[in-house]
Amino acid sequence: AKVLSPCLHLLNFTNCFCFHFPQHERRNRLSICSKLCYAIGGAPYQITGSALGFFLQIYLLDVAQIDAFYASIILFVGRAWDGITDPTVGFLVSRSPWTRFGRMLPWIVLSTPLAVICYFLIFYVPPFEDGKVVWYLFFYCAFQTLQTCFHVPYSALTMFISSEQAERDSATAYRMTIEVLGAVLGTAIQGQIVGMANAPCIPGPGDPVLNATNLSVKTAYMIASGVICLVYILCAIVLFFGVREQKEFCRVGSEPISFFQGIKLVMGHGPYVKLVIGFLFTSLAFMLLEGNFALFCTYTLGFRNDFQNILLVIMFSATLAIPFWQWFLTRFGKKTAAYCGTLTAVPSMIVVVVFKSNLIMTYFVSFFAGMGVASAYLMSWSMLPDVVDDFKLENPKSTGHEAIFYSFYVFFSKFSSGISLGISTLSLHFAGYITRGCSQPEAVNITLRVLVSFAPIALMIIGLVVLYFYPIDEKRRQRNRERLREQWEMEDSETDSAELAAII
Repeated sequence: AKVLSPCLHLLNFTNCFCFHFPQHERRNRLSICSKLCYAIGGAPYQITGSALGFFLQIYLLDVAQIDAFYASIILFVGRAWDGITDPTVGFLVSRSPWTRFGRMLPWIVLSTPLAVICYFLIFYVPPFEDGKVVWYLFFYCAFQTLQTCFHVPYSALTMFISSEQAERDSATAYRMTIEVLGAVLGTAIQGQIVGMANAPCIPGPGDPVLNATNLSVKTAYMIASGVICLVYILCAIVLFFGVREQKEFCRVGSEPISFFQGIKLVMGHGPYVKLVIGFLFTSLAFMLLEGNFALFCTYTLGFRNDFQNILLVIMFSATLAIPFWQWFLTRFGKKTAAYCGTLTAVPSMIVVVVFKSNLIMTYFVSFFAGMGVASAYLMSWSMLPDVVDDFKLENPKSTGHEAIFYSFYVFFSKFSSGISLGISTLSLHFAGYITRGCSQPEAVNITLRVLVSFAPIALMIIGLVVLYFYPIDEKRRQRNRERLREQWEMEDSETDSAELAAII
C-alpha cells in the first residue's frame, strides 16, 4: 500500500503541523541503528504493562495479603488515575521549552529513575500491616504518573526523528515489533522467576500439601521487579543516546485553541466517538481476560505451577499473529479484520471453561486466544489514524488536535482497564475469595469462569455491534487518502512558491 501523506498518523503535542521538504529527503534518512534505538524506547511501557496486567492482582491477593475489597480499590483507582494523567501530561509536554537535548527526551530521562523506584516498591511487601493499602495505592499511582511522563513524550518523539514520512513509518514498524516482544519479555521475566517459588497457601479440607521451595514468593517478585527495572533503565539509556530529536521538522500552524475547546471539538466527531465506544467494550473484554487469567489457571483449572507458561504461550502467539493480522487488514479491510480478529478468541474462551481441565488443551486454546489479543492490540491503533484523517478533512482550518485524539483514546482504554480490574476483584470479594487459600470455594471458581469467558464474550459482542455503525469503510478511507494527498501537494506547491518569492 502507498504511504499516506506526512504526519497525519502521528501524535502532535506541539500545536504545529509538519510538512514534507523534498530538498531534505536525502539528509533525513534514518539508519537501522537509529530506528532500533528509537524502537527499544517503547519496550519499558509494554514490559511493565504486561507484568502488572497479569500478575498484580494475584500478587496483591496472595502475596501482599490485601483483602479483595481493598485490592479492587487499588487496581481501579490506580488505572483510573493513570488514564487521567495522559491528557494532562500531553498538555504539559506541548508547552515544554526546547532544550539542548530537545523537548521530549528530558521528560524521558528525568522520569526514568523515579519510575523504576516506584515500580520496585510496588512488589515490595512492607513490614507493617496498618497502612499497607495506602502504600500500594501511592506507589502504584506514582508509577503510573511517572510512566506516563515517559511514554507520552516517547509517542510524540516519532514526529521529531525525521522529516520523511516513509522513515517515520519504518521507525514505527520497528517500534511495534519491539513493543510486542517487550510484552512477551515482561510476561517471561515475571512469570518464570515467580514460577520458581510457590506462593504460601493455607490448605483446606482435602487440599494436597504443596512442597516448599528454597525461594520465597516475596523474594521472587522482588527479583523479577529488579530485573525489569534494570531493563527499563537500559532501554531509556539506549533511547537517549541513540536518537537525536530534531526541532526544525515542525513549523507553527494555526492559532491554538484552549485545551477544553479542543476536547469539545474532537469529542463531537462522530466516527471518533463510535470507534472509542466500540473498542472500549472490546478492550474491557480483553482486560477482564488478562487480569483474571492467572487466578483462573491457578484455582479453577488447578495449574498453580504452570500458569506462567500458559501466559507466555498467549503472548508468544500474539507476537506471531501480528504480521498475519497486518496482512489481513491490508487485504480485506480494517473493519473486517477487527471483526474476524475479535471473534477468533471466542471459541477459546468457551472451550477453556466448558471442557474438563486439561493442560494440553489449555495450551492449545491459549495459542488461539493470543491471536485475538494480537488483533485487539493492532486494530485499535491502526484505525485511529483514519479518524484523525477524517477529522482533518472535515475541519481543515483546525490543526494541532492529534494529542487530544490519542490522549483520550488512551484515557478510555486505561479507564476500561481500571473498571475491569476493580469490578472483577470486587466480584471475587463477594464470592468469598480466601486470601492465601490453596483452593477456593465453588462460588469463586464460577465467578472466575464468568470473568474469563462469558462476560468478555458479551462485551465483545456489544463492541462489535457498535463498530458496525463505524462509518469509515475502505472506500471512504481511500477517498480520504486521495483528498489528503491533493491537499498536501497543494500546500507544498504554495510553500515552494513563497520560498522562491522570498529569494527573489
